[in-house]
Amino acid sequence: MRKSRFSEEQIIGILKEHQAGMGAKELCR
Repeated sequence: MRKSRFSEEQIIGILKEHQAGMGAKELCR
């Protein structure tokens, strides 16, 4: 019974990209 639209793999990928993006922003500052 899953109500989530995303699969676990998609969620993990999004989180990794989000963390990478935040890291890049921190480095740019």
